[in-house]
Amino acid sequence: MLKFTPLLLALLYGLAMYRISVWRTHRELDARSTELADPTLKALTDRLAAALELRRIPVHIYEIDPVNGLAAPDGRIFITRGFYRKYRNGEVSGEEMTSVIAHELGHVALGHARKRMIDFSGQNALRTALVILLGRFIPLIGVWIANSLTALLAARLSRADEYEADEYAAALLVKAGIGVEPQKSLFRKLNALTEARAGVAPAWLMSHPGTEDRIKAIENLERRWSKV
Repeated sequence: MLKFTPLLLALLYGLAMYRISVWRTHRELDARSTELADPTLKALTDRLAAALELRRIPVHIYEIDPVNGLAAPDGRIFITRGFYRKYRNGEVSGEEMTSVIAHELGHVALGHARKRMIDFSGQNALRTALVILLGRFIPLIGVWIANSLTALLAARLSRADEYEADEYAAALLVKAGIGVEPQKSLFRKLNALTEARAGVAPAWLMSHPGTEDRIKAIENLERRWSKV
C-alpha cells in the first residue's frame, strides 16, 4: 500500500490544484467581465440558440487585450476585449466571431472542463510515477524526461479537445444556417490576429492544432456530410 501512496497523493494534489485554478479563474472573470451587448452578434447567437432550442446564449466580454475566446468551467462563454476590438475594427466578421462562440459552446457541451480536471489529476500522477521510475535509472535527467513526456501527453489531449469542439461548432453553424465558411476563414486569419510567429513551438507540443490542420478537418467533415 505504501508504494502507491505517492501516486494517490499526486492525484489528490492535482485535483486540489485544479479546484484552486477554477476558483481563481471564476474570481478573475467575475471581476473583469460584463455581458456583451451587441445587436449584430446577438442576432447571430440567437440563430445558434434556436438551433440548440435555447432561449438565448449569453456571451461575456473579458477585459484583456490578447485575442481569444474561452469557456469557463461553469459554462459561461467569453470573448476577450482584444478579440471584440478586432471585430469592431472590421478585421473579423460577425459570422467569424460567431464561429468562435460556437467552438466555445462545443467545449461546454462536450464536458471538456470536467475532462480536463480528470486529465490534470491523472497527468500529475503519471508525472510522479515516471519521476520515481526514471529516477532510479537516470537520476540526473529523469525528472526532465518525466516532465517532457507528461507535457507531450497534455498537449495531445488538448489538441483532441480542440478538434472535437471544432466539429461541434461546424455542425452547429450548419444547423443554424451560417455554414462553416466563416469558421475556416477565421482560421486563415488566426496567426495574424494573434500575432503568432511560425515555428514558435513544434506542432506536437502545441495545445491547439495547426490552423491548416483544423481547416482540413472541417473540409473532411464537409465531404463526409455531403455523402449522407
